[in-house]
Amino acid sequence: MNLTELKKAVAESSGLSQANADKAIKATFAAMTDALKGGDGVSISGFGAFQIDERAARTGRNPKTGQEIKIAASKNVKFKAGKVLKDAVNG
Repeated sequence: MNLTELKKAVAESSGLSQANADKAIKATFAAMTDALKGGDGVSISGFGAFQIDERAARTGRNPKTGQEIKIAASKNVKFKAGKVLKDAVNG
């Protein structure tokens, strides 16, 4: 499912116009992004939780040349599915 398909599905299931569904989806994603940027997690009951995972700087190896390279520290987003979502997916 892409964003256009999500917008149509939200509009149909909620009775909103596609323009309002688009605004609601974008506002939701913006609020979640802002929370994650600020270091907070986002937990949606029954759906799942998004958390920030910090990776330390480390030394890696270029698989093509074998040369050592430095990999900078980074932050990544992890998602853990909630029980209701897991049960729905697993049938």
